[in-house]
Amino acid sequence: MARLVLRRLLAAVPVLAAVTLGVFAVAAASPFDPVNAYAGGDAVGASQQTLDQLRENLAVGGTFVEQWWTWLRSVAVGEFGHSQSLRQPVSQVIAERMVWSLVLCGTAFVLALVLGVVLGVLAARRPGGAVDRCVTPVAYLLEAAPPFWTGLLFMWLFAVQWGVLPAGGLTAPGEDTVTASGLLRHLALPALVLALSQLPWFLLYTRQGVADALHEDPVRAARARGLGERTVLLGHALRSGLLPVLTLIGTRVPELITGALLIETVFSWPGIASATVRSATALDFPLLAALTLLGALAVLAGNLLADLLYGLADPRVDHDRM
Repeated sequence: MARLVLRRLLAAVPVLAAVTLGVFAVAAASPFDPVNAYAGGDAVGASQQTLDQLRENLAVGGTFVEQWWTWLRSVAVGEFGHSQSLRQPVSQVIAERMVWSLVLCGTAFVLALVLGVVLGVLAARRPGGAVDRCVTPVAYLLEAAPPFWTGLLFMWLFAVQWGVLPAGGLTAPGEDTVTASGLLRHLALPALVLALSQLPWFLLYTRQGVADALHEDPVRAARARGLGERTVLLGHALRSGLLPVLTLIGTRVPELITGALLIETVFSWPGIASATVRSATALDFPLLAALTLLGALAVLAGNLLADLLYGLADPRVDHDRM
C-alpha cells in the first residue's frame, strides 16, 4: 500500500500541472478581459498606460504559459495570489470556506452511503418484494433529477410551504454567530438534497452486488451449514456485495463536487463551491486556478481512497498492478 500511495503521489504531479495549465489556456482563449472585469465602468475612460499597469498588477500579462509558470512558482512557496472578486488573498478565501464545504459534502456523502447501503441490502434481500418495488423506482427517479431542481423543490416545500427549515444561508437574518442548533437547521436541506443526488448510485450498486452475492457458492455453503439468514446476509453476502461500492466511492467524488457547486449556489451556502462559481463569473483566474487545483486533488484523493479500501476489503488484490 505504501508503494501504491507513493506511485499515485508521483503520478499526481504531471496531472495537476496539466490541469492548471489547461485553466490558463482556457482563460487565454476566453474573449473576456479580466482587466476590464476588474475595473468595471472605469475601464472605459482609463488610459492605455493605466490599463497596462493594472494588467501587470493583476499578473495577466504575457502568454498563458508565462502566466502559468509565474503562478506555479508562487504556489510552490505557498502563495496563491490575490482574489480580485473577493478582495482577499486566495489562501484566506480557501481557509474561510473550506470548513463549510467539508461539513456539507462530508455530511451528504456519509448520509448517502449509509442510506444507500441499508436500503440496497433490504431491496436485495427479497428481489421484487415490497421494499424493492418502492426504493428501486425512486432511485432511478432521483438519478435522473438534476440536483438544482431537487434543491428548488425541497426549498419550496420545506421552507416556503411548511416553513420548518430555513431556505438558505448559514445563519438567520440579523444573526452573525453560528450556533450548533442553527448550523444543523441550515445544513439539513442542502445536505439532504446533495445526499439524494448521490444516494441512487450506492443503493443500486449495493442492491445488485448483494443480490449477486446471495447466489454465489460461498453463500450457499454458509446456508448449507445451517447459519441463520441474518448471518448469511450480513456476514457473507454483504461483504462480497460491497466490493463494487468501494470502487464507486472514488468515482463519485467528481459528481459530489459538481453537485456541491449547484447546491451551494441554490442554498447560498458559503463554501468553496460557491466561490468557484463566483470566480468563474467574475473572471477571477487566480482564485479559479487555485480552486481547480483543489478540486483535482480531491478527485485524485478519492480514487486513491477507493483503491486502498478495496485492497483492505479484498486481500487478493495486487497493489503493484493498481
